[in-house]
Amino acid sequence: MADWFSAGVGAGLFLFLRNSGKIAFRTFAGMAVGETAMQQSARLKTLSLWLVLVASLLVILPSLLPARMSASLPNWLTAHRLAPGLDLTGGSRLVLEVSRSDIAADRLRAAVETIGNTLRAGRIPYSDLNGAEQTIDVTVTSADRLEAARAALAGLDLGTISEPESGQFRLVLSPAAINDAVSAASLGAVDAVRRRVESLDIPSLVVGRGERDRIVVSMPGLTDPQRVKDMLAQVGRLSARLVDNSMPVNTAMDDGAPAGSEVLYSIGEPPVGYLVRQDDLFTTTDVASAQPAANDEPFIEFVLKGEAAERLAAFTRENSGRTIAILLDGQIISTSQIQGAITDGVGRLSGDFDAEGAANLARIIASGPLPAPLTIIEERSIEPALGATSSGTVVIALVIAVAAVVAFMTFFYGVLGVVASVALFFTVLLTFAVLALIGAPFSLSMIAGIVLIVGIAVDASVLVFERVREEVKAGQALSDAVDTGFARARATVLDASATMLIAIAVLFLLSAAPVRAFALAVGIGLLATLFTTFTLTQRLVRAWLGRSHATHLPKGVRSGFFDRLNLRFMAVRNGVFLLTAVLSLAIAGLLVAGKLQLGIDFTGGAALEVQAKSGNADPTDIFARLSDTGVDVQSVTRHGDARHALVRLTSAGEGENAEQTSVLVARGELEDDYDFRRVEAVGPAISGELIDTATLGFVVGLLALVAYIWIRFEWHFAIGAIIALAHDVFFTLGFLAIAKIEFNVTAVAALLTVAGYSLNDTMVVYDRIRENLRHFKQMPLPILIDDAINRTLSRTVLTSATTLIALAALAFFGGEAIRTFALTLLFGVAIGTISSIYIAGPILILFRLQPERYRPGKGGKGAVTEATGANG
Repeated sequence: MADWFSAGVGAGLFLFLRNSGKIAFRTFAGMAVGETAMQQSARLKTLSLWLVLVASLLVILPSLLPARMSASLPNWLTAHRLAPGLDLTGGSRLVLEVSRSDIAADRLRAAVETIGNTLRAGRIPYSDLNGAEQTIDVTVTSADRLEAARAALAGLDLGTISEPESGQFRLVLSPAAINDAVSAASLGAVDAVRRRVESLDIPSLVVGRGERDRIVVSMPGLTDPQRVKDMLAQVGRLSARLVDNSMPVNTAMDDGAPAGSEVLYSIGEPPVGYLVRQDDLFTTTDVASAQPAANDEPFIEFVLKGEAAERLAAFTRENSGRTIAILLDGQIISTSQIQGAITDGVGRLSGDFDAEGAANLARIIASGPLPAPLTIIEERSIEPALGATSSGTVVIALVIAVAAVVAFMTFFYGVLGVVASVALFFTVLLTFAVLALIGAPFSLSMIAGIVLIVGIAVDASVLVFERVREEVKAGQALSDAVDTGFARARATVLDASATMLIAIAVLFLLSAAPVRAFALAVGIGLLATLFTTFTLTQRLVRAWLGRSHATHLPKGVRSGFFDRLNLRFMAVRNGVFLLTAVLSLAIAGLLVAGKLQLGIDFTGGAALEVQAKSGNADPTDIFARLSDTGVDVQSVTRHGDARHALVRLTSAGEGENAEQTSVLVARGELEDDYDFRRVEAVGPAISGELIDTATLGFVVGLLALVAYIWIRFEWHFAIGAIIALAHDVFFTLGFLAIAKIEFNVTAVAALLTVAGYSLNDTMVVYDRIRENLRHFKQMPLPILIDDAINRTLSRTVLTSATTLIALAALAFFGGEAIRTFALTLLFGVAIGTISSIYIAGPILILFRLQPERYRPGKGGKGAVTEATGANG
C-alpha cells in the first residue's frame, strides 16, 4: 500500500512540475512576441504569483509525506520540515534559571577575600572587614594609611566606594558586574546541562538559551522528568580534602577552626561534623572518568587524569594512616583512611545511595560541574498519548473548519465562492510554508491560529465581492465593477487587517511562548491573506470573466437578500444602551466578587491532570490524600470524563522550588493509582513576569489600536471604537467568570485577539459611515448610520459567520486542550460583531458627530476627495 501511495505521490509531483514548466515556458514565450509593457507586467506578476505558490507547495510537501518517504527526497527539499512541538508529540519542558543569589554571594565572598589580601599586601592595617547584601565594610586603623587604602580599594574596580566616617570604607558591588556574571554563568550552564542530560540518552533532546539568560530543556517523549531534575539539582563540584586532626571537631565548632581549615558536615541523617583542610587534593576537573559499580553495596569508581594521579600518589605515600574526605557541593559524602600510596589514580566513592543514585552521581561527576546552582522555575509535561490525541483532534477541527467555510462561501457566492475557497486553500498553504521556513516548532496554538485565519481569511474576499455587487447594482458593467470593487475595497481591507496585525504584533512581542506561536501563525496568515486576495483572487476572477464572458453576476450569488432588510438599528439604541448598562453592572459585580478564576500562570503553583489506572477518579479521595501529606491543595475537580481529574496545588512554601516540591510529593502519593497525563508548574519568577508582560502587552496593544484609529479617523470615531472595544473586552471577561474558564496567558491572548477582531469589524462600518458622510450631506445622522450598517451588513454577517464556524469547529472538535481558548474567542467574536453595530454606531450620535465637516472644501481628516475615498 505504501509503495502504491509513494508511486502515486511521485507521479503526481512529476506531472505537476511538468505542467508547471509548460506554464512557465508559455509565459516567457508570450512576453517575447512584442507585447505591450502593461501586458508584460501582467504576465510577470502572474509568473511571480505562480512561482510563490509552487515554492510553497514544495516547501510543505516533505511535511505532508511520511518520514520514510520524505527521506528519499533531496536534502534541499527536506531541510524545512514542520517539526511538531511537545504539546503535539508529548514530552517535558523545563525552564531553569541560574541562581543569582548564589552568584552574588560568591562574588561577595571573593570581593571580601580580595580586599583583605590587597590591604595586607599594601601593609595597611584594618579591622571589621565584613560583607552583606553586596555591601562590604572595612575600617582602616591607621590614620596615615587612609590615602593608601583609598587608592588600593579604587584600583580593585569592584564598585562604588564611600567613607561614612573617618577610617571606615564602604564598597557597594556593581550590579552590572553581577549581571555579567549571571549571563556568563548561564552561557556556561547551557553546555554543562547538555553534557549532563545527554548522559541519560534522551532522544531528540534540545538544550538552549531562553529569555532573560535562562536555560530551556525540551525532552520529547519523556513524560516524567524527575530523573533529569535530580541530575540538575546538584552543582556537581567534587573535591577531596584531608581531615584535620589538630583539634577535636567539637572544639573547632565552639572556638572556631584553625587557619586553613573549616568545619563541614556529612550528607546523611543526622549530619556529622568534620574538621577538614581547605586545600583540595583534586577536584571534578581532575576526573577522567567515573562509572557506577557494585559489590555488596553500590559504589562509584573514578579515574584521575595523569597529573592529578601523580599528585595523589605522592600525597598518599607521605600521609599513610590519615583520613581523606570526599566532598560534593560542600558536603561530605564519603571518608576513607589512607592505607598506602595510591599509584593508579583509581578511587572508590561509597555512600548512602542505591544503584540508581550511584549511576546518577557517576554521570554528574563525569559530565563536570555546573557553573552555578540552577533553579527550576517552570515545568510543562504532557503524556505522549494526550499529545497525539490533541494533534489528531485539532487537525480534524482544521479540516472541518475549512470544509465548512468552503461550503458556506460556495452557497452564498457560487463560482465566486469557489474562487475565494481556492484562495483560502493557498492562504493556508502559504502560512504553513512560511512557518516551515522559519523553523518554529509546530504547536497546538499555531494550529489554533491557522483555524482562526480560516475563518477571517475570506473577509477580504467578502468585502471585494460585496463591493462588486454594489457597483453592478449601481449600473456598472460587470468587468468594470470587478476592477472598481477590488480598488475600492483595498483601503478598507488594509484598515481592517491593520487593527488585527497591531494586536498580533503586541502579542508576539510581549507574551509567553505558546501565545507567541499563536500570534506568529495568525500574523503570517493575515499577510498571506492580503497577498492572495489582491493577486490570486483578483486574477482568478478576471480569468473567470475572460472564459465565461459573463455580463451579470452569477446566479449563485445569494448575499443580495440583505439589501431588502433595511433595518433601523439606531431606533433601538437607547434600549441597547440601557441593557448594556445593566449587564455591565452585573459583570462588574462578578469581577468584584472574585468570580474570575486566575490560572497558575498568574498565581504560581501547579496543575496536574491525572487519569485513574482502573475505575473512576475520586476527587474527594485525592484531596484528602494530598492534604495529609502536607501539600496545599487548592482544588480537585473532574476533568472531561469520570476517569480524569484536575488537581491544582498552591506553593508548598517560599522560594522558586516550592512548586517542584508539591509536584514531587503529589507524584509519590498518587502514582500507584493514577497516571499523570499533564503537569504544569510555574514558580513565582515566571508568574510575576507573566503578570507584568500580560498587563503591559494588553495596555500597549489597546493604546496602539486606539492610536491607529485616532490617526485614521476623527476623534468621534476613536472614542466610539474605544467604547466598543472596552464593551467587548469587559463582556468577554464576564463570560470567562460565568463559564468558570481559567484566566491565564492564553485568555489574555484571546482578549487581545477579540479586541483586534472587534476593531476590524468596526473599521469596516466606520469606513462606510465616513463615505456616506461625503455622499449624503443632508441626511440625518441616525439614518445615515443605519444606511452604512445595512450596506455592510452582508459583509458583517458573512465574515462573522465564517469566523464563528471555524471557531466552533475548533471548540467542538479540537479537543480539551484548546477548547476553552476557542470558546473564549467564539464568544468574543460574537459580542464584537454585535458591538460594531449597536455600540460603535450609536456612540457617534451620542458625541454629536458633525456631518458638515465632510462637505467639500472643509478641513479635517474627514475631508477626503471622491478620488481618494475608495473605501469598502
